[in-house]
Amino acid sequence: MMILHKIRHRENRRREDSRELQTAQISDLCRRRLLNYADTFYELARSYDGDFCTDAGDRQSLLAERRLWESRQIIKGHLNEMAKIMTEVASEVMCYRPMEERKKRMLVQAMREEGIRVENPCYMPRDKGQESVVLTMSTEKNSGLPAEEAADMISVLLERHLQLSVNSPYRIEKTAQCFVLEEQPGHLILTGFSRVTKENETVSGDSYAVIEAEKGRRTVMFSDGTGSGEQAGRDSGQVLDLMEKLLEAGYGNAAAVNMVNTALFALGEDQNHPTLDLCDIDLYQGTCELWKVGGAATFLKRGPKVELLEAGTLPLGIFQKVDMQPIKRQLQDGDFLVMVTDGVVDAFDAEDYADGFFRAVSGICGQNPSEIAEKLLRMAICASGGKIRDDMTVGVIGIWND
Repeated sequence: MMILHKIRHRENRRREDSRELQTAQISDLCRRRLLNYADTFYELARSYDGDFCTDAGDRQSLLAERRLWESRQIIKGHLNEMAKIMTEVASEVMCYRPMEERKKRMLVQAMREEGIRVENPCYMPRDKGQESVVLTMSTEKNSGLPAEEAADMISVLLERHLQLSVNSPYRIEKTAQCFVLEEQPGHLILTGFSRVTKENETVSGDSYAVIEAEKGRRTVMFSDGTGSGEQAGRDSGQVLDLMEKLLEAGYGNAAAVNMVNTALFALGEDQNHPTLDLCDIDLYQGTCELWKVGGAATFLKRGPKVELLEAGTLPLGIFQKVDMQPIKRQLQDGDFLVMVTDGVVDAFDAEDYADGFFRAVSGICGQNPSEIAEKLLRMAICASGGKIRDDMTVGVIGIWND
């Protein structure tokens, strides 16, 4: 009996241990190489240290040396940011929890019957209490299988609401690949946009983009180029392209905005100062952050009530560093965020530049973001007497509990 008791004790202990979090890191070789690269970038950044000083006697030489020093400070900031990202990646520890044996066997068997081979299923804790399912999948079918269909089957088997992560492969192939299935967020959003181009112009100087860097987050961005026409459109489009690349590379919102700002500042072009509005929404928490650099006001509509959200910052590229703080709000079911460019609010010609459009947003009805955006744009055109004196863009984001 004593031997049997010990065997059972060891078995129970083994099961408890299997439920504990385990960790995984990148290899020591890769970590050392990344840290060495980071040290190199930090050292390069330190080589640009030093306050501005000059012996220049004339104003032209003074300005040239000042511009050179400012460019060196921009390079220093870029190097430090790259070194920071490398250090964070090298130090990252992935935590996971093995899947329960009963569920694992059931999952592997059920997916095998669908022609999908599943290996090493486990749980990975995420931020804010979420937990993803990580597993390796492959199939012998020559045409492969859509990964979304597999995610739906696994959701049913595990009795959880799961969806394929943004960075997971879209198809299951013969070669084994790693897939991450994340908890579906508690909120969903729909977006709608409407815009017109300034009279006598063929290209809008306004640009907008919606990006999904990871499941559960949506980022909507507006940029209004200086002036109107093809060059303004090219400038605003480049701002959003660069922002998207930086966010996907792992830069935070503030770091990405400042990187784009310093890049424009380094060009030293007096006529190239586009604006940037960034709205980052967390669909798990139902919160949003607004980062505004010279853009028009944003309007938060909650039923008949409207809150004006604005910041007194100048457009990109005027100063070496953008001094900004995000505007944070907790969103509720049925809220709408209305983002616009200057041409929309200016069309109302109110004493308070946003007052006329504020009343328009307050009185608008509807649940379809595209229809709301279209109605608001038509109201702006009517308010300006049918004349389109500037590019106008309206974006509406609706959020609901899922």
